Amino acid sequence: VYETGVSLKHKLSGHQKPLSSVSWSPDDRQLLTCGAEEVVRRWDVSSGECLHVYEKTGLGMVSCGWSPDGKWIFSGLNDKSICMWELDGKELECWKGQRTLKISDLEITGDGKQIISICRETAILLLDREAKVERFIEEDQLITSFSLSRDSRFLLINLLNQEIHLWNIEGDPKLVSKYRGHKRTRFIIRSCFGGLEQAFIASGSEDSLVYIWHRGTGELIETLPGHSGAVNCVSWNPANPHMLASASDDRTIRIWGLNNLSTKRKEPCSNGIHYCNGVY
Repeated sequence: VYETGVSLKHKLSGHQKPLSSVSWSPDDRQLLTCGAEEVVRRWDVSSGECLHVYEKTGLGMVSCGWSPDGKWIFSGLNDKSICMWELDGKELECWKGQRTLKISDLEITGDGKQIISICRETAILLLDREAKVERFIEEDQLITSFSLSRDSRFLLINLLNQEIHLWNIEGDPKLVSKYRGHKRTRFIIRSCFGGLEQAFIASGSEDSLVYIWHRGTGELIETLPGHSGAVNCVSWNPANPHMLASASDDRTIRIWGLNNLSTKRKEPCSNGIHYCNGVY
């Protein structure tokens, strides 16, 4: 986003099926894209060139991600296994069995040691690839998506019953907090950490609003109106704690920020008044 607006940089053409996931490299110079049960492609952001295609004969890829150092990639496959490759396509390791669902989120912790995936409809796998140890988070409801905190200590889990659960995954996983109020009946809704020291939780919602809670207290702080369709994904700016983006079925992405950083609210847990595109 520039002062003059948003401009189209590249159209990345090559996938034969709709995209199921997109992942930025740690240095933001490359992209991984995954076709729905197809292949993973690695792209150069500056030129738009496809640098490599990762595939396995007879199997489709359903998710993708980068190692923290950007030296290898990993992907979930439609046989429920997880595989790891060097950038040139050399396969390093493959964990077979029920490691991931056909379409599910995939993350790796900041130290590169643990791969996290939805392994069953109500369970998340924490796979320590060095110690060869598996831990699990068990939920009572169907899991639709999850998000890892920047420090890799917490996991935010979206559930079918319109709740978002915060788990501490250091050692034995512990349920820390629950967030309620947003609407989810038909679609996958994604949530995220954000704000100063990631002290807030933001989520999309099917009622066209963006919801923001205080992470520690669970209090609902803001509901941001503006979209005219379900908000299916939110992402907080990792460099600017006062900015977040939301994507909606109304075919728009909205950028939200603070109208005035010195603005104070009575509630001590809020950090200002939010606005979209310069308008309340």
